Amino acid sequence: MSPTPPARRLRLGLPRRVFSQVLLMQVAIAAGVAVLATGLFLAPLSNQLDDQAMRRALAIAQTTAQQPDLAQDLRDTPPSPNGPVQREAERIRKATQAEYIVVMDWRGVRWSHTDKKQIGGIVSTDPGQALAGKEVMEIDSGTLGRSARGKVPLRDSDGSVVGAVSVGIAYDSVRARLIHAIPGLFAYAGGALAVGALAAWLISRRVHRQTRDLAFSDIAALLSEREAMLHGIREGVVALDRTGRIRLLNDEAQRLLSIDDAAVGSSPDEALGAGRTADVLAGRVTGTDLLTVRGQRVLVANRMPTDDGGAVATLRDRTELEQLGRELDSTRGLIDALRAQDHEHANRMHTLLGLLELEMYDDAVEFVGEVVGDHRATAEQVTERIEDPLLAALLVGKATVAAERGVALGVSDRTRLPDRLIDPQGLVTVVGNLVDNALDAVAGKPHARVEVELRAEGRTAILRVRDTGPGIPPEQRELIFTAGWSTKKPPAHRERGIGLSLVRRLAERQGGSATVDEAYGGGAEFTVVLPDALTEPGPEPALTAPSAPQTAKKES
Repeated sequence: MSPTPPARRLRLGLPRRVFSQVLLMQVAIAAGVAVLATGLFLAPLSNQLDDQAMRRALAIAQTTAQQPDLAQDLRDTPPSPNGPVQREAERIRKATQAEYIVVMDWRGVRWSHTDKKQIGGIVSTDPGQALAGKEVMEIDSGTLGRSARGKVPLRDSDGSVVGAVSVGIAYDSVRARLIHAIPGLFAYAGGALAVGALAAWLISRRVHRQTRDLAFSDIAALLSEREAMLHGIREGVVALDRTGRIRLLNDEAQRLLSIDDAAVGSSPDEALGAGRTADVLAGRVTGTDLLTVRGQRVLVANRMPTDDGGAVATLRDRTELEQLGRELDSTRGLIDALRAQDHEHANRMHTLLGLLELEMYDDAVEFVGEVVGDHRATAEQVTERIEDPLLAALLVGKATVAAERGVALGVSDRTRLPDRLIDPQGLVTVVGNLVDNALDAVAGKPHARVEVELRAEGRTAILRVRDTGPGIPPEQRELIFTAGWSTKKPPAHRERGIGLSLVRRLAERQGGSATVDEAYGGGAEFTVVLPDALTEPGPEPALTAPSAPQTAKKES
């Protein structure tokens, strides 16, 4: 027999969904506001009705006391149920619908009353203030019950107080007016509550659509997961709002773009400055896997619009991959050159062997000298003009590769570069990129030639690379320095359009420039100016000779 399942315990509390919680809280707030407003309105309403009743009683009393013959009748006639004072008071009472009008003499004796039996008796409440010449408004109880009262002095033609007039308004009528106003007030409060509930429902529906029917706990968990994901992934994330301003930067994006949290709230142009990276983030350049250069970093960017009109851009660092690709290109070029040299070396060895077998020894010696001399002449020409060992080795190696590709790589006669470079690695990158591009431009063309000129003017290094290729059209001379722009077909392992962009970035980072123009005789001429690229020349060491007296002393 299966055990009886435990009964479910009733769970009390707020609903989990955001829609339900928002609706419940807003309805509760609207109901609370309606109740509070009703209470705050009822409290002064009661006092207001009391004050209105007392002022009405006082006004009736003032009107009665102004009757021209009332004071004279009070003096000339005794108090009587049918006397002139009683008749005048009753006429005014019926006309104003007051509860009572009492006219009294200076002793407090009634001369008029609603109950005629009370005429001639002393009033039940103190008339002292009215008989003293003061007007009185009050809520008090008398022979007819609780009422709102107004008392005024009664004066004769000389202005002397001869009595007083007291008028009462039944307090039950005041309370009835208050009770009569409550249903209408509740109706208004109910209407306001209904409008508030409808507005709360509409707002909650909007919240329901925007939060996708999630619970507050789910939203909190999603936020925590988002923070952990954004700051944990090794990919830069930049979120922009509908106005194009940055609203989110994760740690990797700050590192790749070299900015901090201060950039939040600004546009990409304000945070990064004008350039391709800002254009990609702002959406002015469209496409997938867009290449851009930020500082010395090669970045791949993708931008995806969001439903609210903003966008999210992701950034990947391809600097190392790009460097590996360039090294791979250089390695392949070197391998091709070594393979060609291997074949050439075999041919030369066969030629030398044939000369020796034919006992043509003098010709063999001359042949070996010519082969060794060509390479040595190129190396000596480079090292004489370029004293920095890294640059010299680079150009010697490039000359070998160029020769195997059928290109003559030479150094200009104006080349003079001392060994005082501050950043030789940066200049090696610049020279290597420009020479590689020049070799690609002239390879396979007749009489292909590339010339490199490197010279120093004070602390400024000036580099020119000329080639005999097709040249660069004027309308493309700025585009070629844009990251990702290239006329060449990209290889399988990397993208094109990075080298010249890096060259310009390296030059501009040192306050210099990189430009291209048409070379003399056709082709392209790239010019890179690097201010403060060299250190100040040091003083030459002084030559000291031994003094004559010391020499004489030794000789003696």
